[in-house]
Amino acid sequence: MHNKLKPLLLGAALSTGMAAAPAWAHHAFGAEFDPNRPLVLRGPVVKVEWVNPHAWIHLEHTTEAGDKEVWMVEGGTPNTLLRRGLTRKSLLPGTVIVVDGYQSKDRSKRANGRDVTFEDGSKIFMGSSGTGAPRDGRDPTER
Repeated sequence: MHNKLKPLLLGAALSTGMAAAPAWAHHAFGAEFDPNRPLVLRGPVVKVEWVNPHAWIHLEHTTEAGDKEVWMVEGGTPNTLLRRGLTRKSLLPGTVIVVDGYQSKDRSKRANGRDVTFEDGSKIFMGSSGTGAPRDGRDPTER
């Protein structure tokens, strides 16, 4: 193959592959979560996904009936959470947290987190601003 064609073919192949890759869309709060279904989840962190556009905290919540459920809780972007003080080290598996948030509209074990509270009582706002979440005074950037 001619050396001048290699970069052109490589660029075409990459462009085609990128166009065919699935896109993760950023969404408004109201598209997935129900402002009329607030909830409080308490339990140990199982894992954390530091991915864009939203980080996900998985935690094991024990219901009033004693059943254990693993919930996925959506937060802001990883960069936003890091700036607020949430890090990989503060959310290690086994760390017990309390999350105030809102359940998904499909009633699955997914929620949008507003605050995360640690056992020492420290609290960090973990929601994403400007996405249509209820204005409840917890978002430090609300006006």
